[in-house]
Amino acid sequence: MEVWALVMFVVAIGALLLGYPVAFTLGAVALLFGTVALGFDYFFLLPLRIWGILTNFTLLAVPLFVFMGVILEKSGLAEELLETMAMLCGRMRGGLAFAVIIVGALLAATTGVVGATVVTMGVIALPAMLKHGYAPSLATGTIASAGTLGQVIPPSIVLILLADVVGVPIGSLFLAAVVPGSILIALYAAYIAVAAWRDPAVAPAIVRIDQRALAPRVLKSLFPPLFLIVAVLGSIFFGIASPTESAAIGGTGALLLAAFHRRLSRENLQLAALQTMKLTSMVFIILIGATAFGLVFKGMGGDRLVHDIFIAMPGGQISFLVVGQTVIFLLGFFLDFVEICFIVVPILTPIATALGIDMLWFALLIAINLQTSFLTPPFGFSLFYLKAVAPASIKIQQIYRGIIPFVVMQLATLALIATYPELVRWLPDMMDRIHGITP
Repeated sequence: MEVWALVMFVVAIGALLLGYPVAFTLGAVALLFGTVALGFDYFFLLPLRIWGILTNFTLLAVPLFVFMGVILEKSGLAEELLETMAMLCGRMRGGLAFAVIIVGALLAATTGVVGATVVTMGVIALPAMLKHGYAPSLATGTIASAGTLGQVIPPSIVLILLADVVGVPIGSLFLAAVVPGSILIALYAAYIAVAAWRDPAVAPAIVRIDQRALAPRVLKSLFPPLFLIVAVLGSIFFGIASPTESAAIGGTGALLLAAFHRRLSRENLQLAALQTMKLTSMVFIILIGATAFGLVFKGMGGDRLVHDIFIAMPGGQISFLVVGQTVIFLLGFFLDFVEICFIVVPILTPIATALGIDMLWFALLIAINLQTSFLTPPFGFSLFYLKAVAPASIKIQQIYRGIIPFVVMQLATLALIATYPELVRWLPDMMDRIHGITP
């Protein structure tokens, strides 16, 4: 029966690669194999599992953070922020690329929605970068990778989901992600600086910039997102609010910012609510399908078989981490991060616990690894988002070439965090000491 559990896993992955809907594929495969191997009565346990998902207070942060991101997109804040940063950085070589990285980081820290960030910067920044002579591969690679910062920099949807699956506090995982996210930003900026220094033609400076309009634009465009970052992340880090409560603060703050910009119309509010409902429904229906799949997989003894295989491997923790992270990276070429989070991670988590691995560190390694799934072809979603809004002159091959250095930097960050776990533990442990908690 344990072998049939692995067959069920292979069938589910194959069906997903053929393009069948994720949630219904997982549910249908689980129903088929579970009925044959365990009997239909076994599924009487499923409603209790689903009820546990729907009453999970932690997961309530998902729609709230999505709503915050969509409202900020509709308010035009991202557009104004990008234009302002372009004016601030444009006079140096690679200045527009630096602006894209900074704005990507700021939007990641305020929204965490990758698609909205990539599309917004693709519509605004890409034509400007091409107009000023930027190499198409560097311009597209910078925009696509900057958009994926929302996967690692809190508040991130993937961090919320991973915290629930792995079983670590969301606030601690948010704190643990600050240093790796900062390392990624620094690596991106260093790469652009080196590329512009080696060949000024690939990232030239903007000669004419109206400096008189700069100060009022900074006050209007830069300080509101900084205020929202402090309100959301500060309330979590200093123990003022739980992550779910801070998500509500973020949603309220986004509404206030939209009202401040006089763009809180009934139409924008309705569109934001509708898009939030669609994204949230997608996440939760996949989670329900994955719950059914996991229930049958464990009932057939698949988790014990995978556990025994990893435990029997020579090398212990190191072998498990290398093989597990390699599997996640390779699956990221074909599957979405939500699918990997709900199918693969629940299988690996008990093994990591049995091997005595720090689960906070383990969750963050997975988060950084999952970030690459947005950039790796053939199904990197950031690549599709960018190609959809790019000028017709931009070929998909140029986008693929552009993201290669950034994927390498993401893997380098993953290796660095894997080698030095204290980079992850430092900030959470410091905040625990501030709050009087012994780490």
